[in-house]
Amino acid sequence: MPHDAVRSHWEAEPCGTRGVPDADRRAFFDQLERERYAAEPYIPGFAGFTEHRGERVLEIGTGAGTDFVQWVRHGARAVGVDLTTSGTHLTQERLRLEHRTAPILQADAECLPLRDASIDMVYSFGVLHHSTCPERAFAEVHRVLRASGRMRAMVYHSNSIGGWLLALRWLTRPRLAIARHLESPGTQAYTHREVRRLTKDFKTVTIRAVLGSGDLLLMRPSARYANLAWLWPLYPRWLIRRVGRRFGCFLLIDATR
Repeated sequence: MPHDAVRSHWEAEPCGTRGVPDADRRAFFDQLERERYAAEPYIPGFAGFTEHRGERVLEIGTGAGTDFVQWVRHGARAVGVDLTTSGTHLTQERLRLEHRTAPILQADAECLPLRDASIDMVYSFGVLHHSTCPERAFAEVHRVLRASGRMRAMVYHSNSIGGWLLALRWLTRPRLAIARHLESPGTQAYTHREVRRLTKDFKTVTIRAVLGSGDLLLMRPSARYANLAWLWPLYPRWLIRRVGRRFGCFLLIDATR
């Protein structure tokens, strides 16, 4: 899938910003933060925002800067990259509102503008699977990490409740439904075994599935699903939370170089 199609999608709607009032900029960013960690409360613990003071942390795919600002608040020497102008500008605006500074670069995950072995930790939540060549993006993460450096990343799980819901809606296979109808065109999804192949160059790798907002229908429906909005209040989230964790649409990867 051409880079331009992926970039255009995220330029138009940076992740998490759909339907959030933006006239009051501080209120806008505060609401993004509240909603993100309410829907996905495991992110702070998985990322380890408080654990990397003084370390050089790279976030790939800053979006609106909700996670990135956490690194800066907690004293990491953070640098962010995003494919889009929208993402870089939103993250810079977020930092300015808090009177903070950090380098934010517009760059492609498949060609990171960083030296070999220059980063202590790479974090990328729900971004690398949007790459036109995820294998190249993971190789770039490995390249920029120092020896014993760490990567924490999330990619989509093909064998998931969210994938099955999309497959049911579009009467196709989950992997194809995710690629064509979830977010940017060509979005990839993986099995545990496929993630092992993506991370084969890392020394240690742990993978676990967690329920995401797509499994629980916690996000606002996009325009293409507006006619199904009636389903949101009827959806049995209590049941999914109770029995569906192993089929969560997020695969959390913790790997050491």
